Amino acid sequence: RGRRLHDLRISATDRCNFRCTYCMPKSVFDKDYSFLPQASLLTFEEITRLTRLFVGHGVEKLRLTGGEPLLRKNIEKLIEQLAGLATAAGDPLDLTLTTNASLLRRKAKALRDAGLTRVTVSLDALDDAVFKRMNDVDFPVAEVLGGIEAADRAGFGPIKINMVVKRGVNDDQ
Repeated sequence: RGRRLHDLRISATDRCNFRCTYCMPKSVFDKDYSFLPQASLLTFEEITRLTRLFVGHGVEKLRLTGGEPLLRKNIEKLIEQLAGLATAAGDPLDLTLTTNASLLRRKAKALRDAGLTRVTVSLDALDDAVFKRMNDVDFPVAEVLGGIEAADRAGFGPIKINMVVKRGVNDDQ
C-alpha cells in the first residue's frame, strides 16, 4: 500500500505471570499449559540480528512485548544489545517495552541503564478489587503503581498506560 514500515514489535517470551481474563484466561492457560520451551525462543543474538535487518529496511522503533517481557531472564542484556543499534539516519533506535509492571519496580533502573528509552504499562483498573479480578492472579494494583513510580524515578518518560476496557467490568475506571 506504499506505507513506510517503521515500527516493529518483537515478543521476548510467550509467558506471562498474569491470567487476564481477556488475554490468557486460566481456562486455557492453566498450570498444565505448555509454553514454548526455552530452546524454541529466539536467542538475544537472533533478536538483535533480525532487528538490525529490519532497521536496515527503515524500522526506527522497536517495541518488546510478550507475554510479559520482564519474565525473560536477563532481558537487560537484550536491551543493551538492541540499544547499540542505530537507524539508517544514524539516530538511536526508539526502544520501548510493554509490561504489566509486576517486575518493573525491581528492574526499572537496570532497564534504563541498559538503554531502554520508554515503557508502556498495561493497567486495567485503579480499584484493587477490579484489578485483581481482571488479572486473575490476585496481583495488587499498588505493586503496578509502584513499578510506574520506579520507572519515573529511573528517568523514563513519558510513561504510557494501556487499558483494556470491558463493559460492566472496568469501564468505570
